[in-house]
Amino acid sequence: MAFEALAEAAERWCARTPFQLIAAEETERRMDFYAEPGVSFYVLCPEPSCGDNFHVWSESEDCLPFLQLAQDYISSCGKKTLHEILEKVFKSFRPLLGLPDVDDDAFEEYNADVEEEEPEADHQQMGVSQQ
Repeated sequence: MAFEALAEAAERWCARTPFQLIAAEETERRMDFYAEPGVSFYVLCPEPSCGDNFHVWSESEDCLPFLQLAQDYISSCGKKTLHEILEKVFKSFRPLLGLPDVDDDAFEEYNADVEEEEPEADHQQMGVSQQ
């Protein structure tokens, strides 16, 4: 994909997240992102003609450990889109941004619809007779 199209996709992603695209360097095929409180990372985009993957990194020692999930995702099988990678990065940084984990929200919503059954008092336990 052309770098301009990738930068436009990154801008659309930023519009619905706390991140800003603070730099897009076409010669290096690098995009830098930033969000308060000091969360930053960059993405190196592969050349369209080669089979390389995207690469994410942070120059911040505080942010770098949180990128492990996204880095593992990129190195797993199959080609990934910029949007998929940015979503993984966003999920990875949610604790640093003070946001709840999205999986926890989905779990709570799912459990809110499930009614727990009341145990019946007259059920016998297996292997134990009540005489």
